[in-house]
Amino acid sequence: MEEMSRNFIEEIIAEDLAEGRVKKVHTRFPPEPNGYLHLGSAKAILINSTAAKKFGGLFNLRFDDTNPVKEDVEYVRAIEQDIKWLTGEDPSGGIFYGSDYFDKCYEFAVLLIKKGLAYVCDLTQEEMREYRGSLTEPGKNSPYRDRSVEENLDLFERMKNGEFEDGSKVLRAKIDMASPNMNMRDPAIYRIVHTSHHRQGDKWCIYPLYDFAHPIQDVLEGITHSCCSIEFENHRPLYDWVVNNIDAGHKSHQYEFARLNVTYTVMSKRYLRHLVETNYVDGWDDPRLPTLCALRRRGYTPSSIIEFVTRAGVAKTYSLVDIGLLEYCIRNELNETAPRRIAVTKPLKVIIDNYPEGQTEYIDIPNNPKNPEEGVRSLPFTKELYIERSDFEEVPPPKFFRLKPDGEVRLMGCYYIKYVGCDKDENGNVTAVHCTYDPETRNGSSPDGRKVKGTIHWLSSEYAKPVSLRLYDRLFTLEDLGDMEEGTDFGDYLNENSLTVLDNAYVEPSLADSKAGDRFQFVRNGYFCRDSKYDNTFNLIVGLKDSYTPKEK
Repeated sequence: MEEMSRNFIEEIIAEDLAEGRVKKVHTRFPPEPNGYLHLGSAKAILINSTAAKKFGGLFNLRFDDTNPVKEDVEYVRAIEQDIKWLTGEDPSGGIFYGSDYFDKCYEFAVLLIKKGLAYVCDLTQEEMREYRGSLTEPGKNSPYRDRSVEENLDLFERMKNGEFEDGSKVLRAKIDMASPNMNMRDPAIYRIVHTSHHRQGDKWCIYPLYDFAHPIQDVLEGITHSCCSIEFENHRPLYDWVVNNIDAGHKSHQYEFARLNVTYTVMSKRYLRHLVETNYVDGWDDPRLPTLCALRRRGYTPSSIIEFVTRAGVAKTYSLVDIGLLEYCIRNELNETAPRRIAVTKPLKVIIDNYPEGQTEYIDIPNNPKNPEEGVRSLPFTKELYIERSDFEEVPPPKFFRLKPDGEVRLMGCYYIKYVGCDKDENGNVTAVHCTYDPETRNGSSPDGRKVKGTIHWLSSEYAKPVSLRLYDRLFTLEDLGDMEEGTDFGDYLNENSLTVLDNAYVEPSLADSKAGDRFQFVRNGYFCRDSKYDNTFNLIVGLKDSYTPKEK
């Protein structure tokens, strides 16, 4: 796995090691298994895993499975697969589940009650919001705040035993209802949920909330640097409060970094799930989504995503990263690694009138013109060919150097052909173009020295293999979805042309044996990947044109 350049979190870690505050670095990535990982998740994974590796420490994957209502084993398996695909290895510190710490969470909750630092509250959610106050007004104490330790212990035990309905009671931390930090105004730390858990079954009907469970899990696993995105910055005082009051010995610390925001897309699992469940996209792995499984299906590589996250940087301030940077990273990589192949996306038949009927010859085409050592492959050449429909114009615009009346072009790797006429249907649409070829130009040049300005690609219509091509564009029409107009939502900015399917395309014969995930440059068309879901289908990874111009480029 490639290393990311040192960032402010790694500077903190280096100082902690130098000053002896920690002896061995231990980080973690704590995803909730309620959806698939995305580019933002990749940033968090790489920050934590790379820091651990750089400093000879350990990196844990810990599932935050404290909410049984939204979680599923499907997501657990997908997250494990995505992390191993991205980093190339299993988490060095192991794989853990927050739910495996439920017994310890319960013990620590009882400890807080005994210390007079937690109480059972009967307020409804609406009443709790009213009592909480606002950013400008302090909250007020719950009428249940002064229950005795004995009463709270009894009620909490009965909550655990299933005597009360969902939402009828919560356990709250007793901190400060006048705190300027809303998260410190007696937050709920346990709630009643009568729902089976994907790992614990029906053992529990009370579940700890994330802000309580997370620091406990970090402490129990010996996490030294608990790195999370910036929206948890205001939660850090509560994190520290829990760590300092459970008397567990180890002191974990939380650090925050800016989220990864990318143009023309969203990094919200909630909204991504909405797109999936409403069938606007073709599942979590739809190549238009920013999920890692979607990027993998589309043809992106782990190294290109790592390069993207590295270039995007790690900071504490908000930024919006151009999706063109991601495309730039994969394009640069594939330009060096992807074999060249030929595909005709919108075919037009060309008949070479003076070519021998029934004859097949083989033309050697370079696998990569930039790297001759990659050799050549042989393509069959016959009387009838396919070319791109856009490579012929009966009434050409100015400076059109492809096939046209009275014009001559070079077929890639071989002959010159010259237009002599065309066939049309009853509506006047061109159905085939007739040409003649110059047998003396088989090597792509003319013995008499005449030059042609246009070179077009081709396939033998007899040997070409039919395929579907799926072309992808931006999922949204708005560059920064934070700029949505008042009264609109994400659905108002969906790009109706984000997917184009070409069912009548053709590729060269060698691609019939390609496997799902194989990547190619289709000359003059873009970089494509064989799809893993649909037969005989190739997904557009990225176009050939590089419109992104980063400062460092």
